[in-house]
Amino acid sequence: MSVMVLILVIISALVFTYTNGFHDSANAIATVVSTKALSPRVAVTYGALLNFCGAFFGTAVAKTIGVGLVGSHGISQAVIICALLGAIIWNFITRFYGLPSSSSHALIGGLLGATIIHAGFTTINVHNLNHKVLIPMVTSPVIGMLIALIFALILLKIFHKITPRSANKYFSHLQVISSGLLAFSHGANDTQKTMGIVTIALVNFYALKSFHVPIWVTILCATGMAFGTMVGGWKIIHTMGHKVVKLKPIHGFAAQTSGAAILLTASHLGIPLSTTHVVSGSIVGAGSSERFSSVKWSIVGNMVFAWILTIPICMFLSGAIYYLVTKL
Repeated sequence: MSVMVLILVIISALVFTYTNGFHDSANAIATVVSTKALSPRVAVTYGALLNFCGAFFGTAVAKTIGVGLVGSHGISQAVIICALLGAIIWNFITRFYGLPSSSSHALIGGLLGATIIHAGFTTINVHNLNHKVLIPMVTSPVIGMLIALIFALILLKIFHKITPRSANKYFSHLQVISSGLLAFSHGANDTQKTMGIVTIALVNFYALKSFHVPIWVTILCATGMAFGTMVGGWKIIHTMGHKVVKLKPIHGFAAQTSGAAILLTASHLGIPLSTTHVVSGSIVGAGSSERFSSVKWSIVGNMVFAWILTIPICMFLSGAIYYLVTKL
């Protein structure tokens, strides 16, 4: 029976990372599609390949998710399954409405909710939750916005003498590189979260003596993320690439490069950032470099509202699922 439960955990984790791929593929390719640097189908294929490669960047984020947020006595296989189910449900809901919410925070909220019902609040590592989740949740989109804004202003200053046609052609080529870097950074940060979940399930099953991510887990999760990216979350891509602000290739390049730099730094430090938050902030910053009025702030407000709701809703969903499965 315990083997079947472990298999169910792994299947649930793969479904989640698949939904993460189709939900968050917009983060890496929305700007390159909106500026027509790549066709949508080529963009998602390219993004899938780089997402897969990014999973091998490290395991610091996986360790944070697996053992950094919840005490070992607060984790069970049932908790993990319910956490994943809550996150999966939220990903499907937000994808249906085209809302670029955070799959990372959906998973974290799910883990917290199921854990609290299982073992109480005392199992939560409040210090890590504050410093590696809640504070970055607020600061990362602001940092992304500021860095992208400054970078876009510098680029506009340097290239102000060339014609718009030449600038579009030049930065369309550069965008292909920056979108690949962003897809790689998304794989580096987001795939590790599922790797951490699967690894702690293996530790609970006593298949591993200590927390370390086996290479087969990395390959499995990277494959799920890549296939999900291939599907493409087209409604979210439309929101990110067209509804928030109309981007030129120079703005897209600034947004993607800034977002990738932040995500790779966070991955190295073991901080499970929301790719959605970072890239959304970067798009707003780069897009507002010419004028703030070009940003559709009502759309931004809807996105922020979804961000605020993600963790508490997923806590409720996973907690309710855990209660129904184990108590009733």
